Order: sequence, then structure tokens, then C-alpha cells
Amino acid sequence: MRLRGRKGIREALEAQAELIELNPAAYKGKWNAVFGNDRPIHVELGMGKGRFISQLSSLNPEINYIGVDMYDELLRRAGEKAVLSREENGGTLANLRLALFNIEKIEDIFDTDELERIYLNFSDPWPKKRHARRRLTHSGFVRKYMDVLNENGEIHFKTDSRSLFEFSLNSFSDMGLRMRNISLDLHAEGPRTDLVMTEYETKFFGQGMNIHRLEVVIGSHALQTHLSGLELNEKQEESNKDLTEQDEM
Repeated sequence: MRLRGRKGIREALEAQAELIELNPAAYKGKWNAVFGNDRPIHVELGMGKGRFISQLSSLNPEINYIGVDMYDELLRRAGEKAVLSREENGGTLANLRLALFNIEKIEDIFDTDELERIYLNFSDPWPKKRHARRRLTHSGFVRKYMDVLNENGEIHFKTDSRSLFEFSLNSFSDMGLRMRNISLDLHAEGPRTDLVMTEYETKFFGQGMNIHRLEVVIGSHALQTHLSGLELNEKQEESNKDLTEQDEM
């Protein structure tokens, strides 16, 4: 997607300095200062044209969002989409930044415990076995995510590729990570209105393709909250079972 010969891309990106970061490594460990607050930071790695991150940041002003991509043309389009989204829905761009960077070096732009959530949406499946290490759910990448995510850290992953989803399930499982909300057909009963859809997702859903999704619980506090919720649900189910048995007596 990189349009190397296109004139004016760099100038267009530089003109949106309040939104676009062309040297994100300069802000490692300082992203809260960039946003001017201590709110949680959620990042989409490989944001494409930016629809997902723009809508999400518009819907959740109490969270700071960073969209990362290595292609300057996609960054330009995402910037335009973000501005348009705010014009249509109101609000400001104060909680959104777009960063030009190769996510293979994520540790160079985010410090330990700096992020709360990472989104991986429709990443390149790299189907050939010899390219497995390039998949964004490979253990080599996941270890980097685990370092930059804080005690509330989570990874939210979506893909249309069954092979990548299977690989990812095994990758997370082999690392001993807790997964939840695993779905092999996310929109089986119609579009999930509680989740923001990406451009690819909308297209694939329209073609009748299955969307696979899961969440990985990384941070210690996030894991404890998850386990406590499971325990509470079990107690509630037992209570409901006892009440039903009493009614039947």
C-alpha cells in the first residue's frame, strides 16, 4: 500500500502534527504526557485505513488510543478518516494519535507496563510455515506485548483466517495464557452492535465469511478480575439451581 512516488504525503502527515506522530520512538515511556493525562492507553497494531481506531476513540473519550502502521499512505488515510469521524460524531481528537512505525520493533516505542490493551485486527496470516515468525500472534511478538502491557493488560484478536486463528490458539495456549470470549463465528446471529467493525470485517461479513475472535488476559489484575468473575458466575448458577430444585419439590 506504500505509494513511494506520490507527492505530498510527507507534507500531509506533517500538517497533522497534533494527530500524527512520525517519530513515535521519541515518546517511549512518555505517552501519557503526549495525551496530557493518565488515562489507559489502547493500541491497534496494523490499523489499516483507520476506521476501527477512529470510531473506537470517538466512542470512548475516557481512553487514549494509538493506531500504528508502517505505511505512510495508510496513515494519511487514517488521519483523514479520524477528522471526518469527529466532524460527523462530534468531540475532539485529543484522545487519538496515529504513529508511523514498523510494529516488529514495538519495544522501541512503548515502555514496560505502558499499555492496557492491544488490538490485532485482520493481521497478515503469513500462511507459509517458513514465515510463521512473522505472524503477529507468534510467541516472539506475544512476549513483547506482555512486556508493554500493564497489570490490566489484554490482547483482543480478530481474523477471517481459520489457519491463523488455529495457530494463535495454540500459540497463546503453549505460553500458558488465559483466553476468553472465543468465537469461531462472531456475527453468527447478526452484526455485533457492541463491537466496532473494521473495514475488512464489514466486507468479509457481507460476503458471508466467518469472523474469528478471542481475548487474551495478560495482566495480573485483569486475570484476577476474570477468575473472580468466573467464580461469581459459578456461585450464581449453583444458587439458581437450588432455587429451581426447591420450586420443583
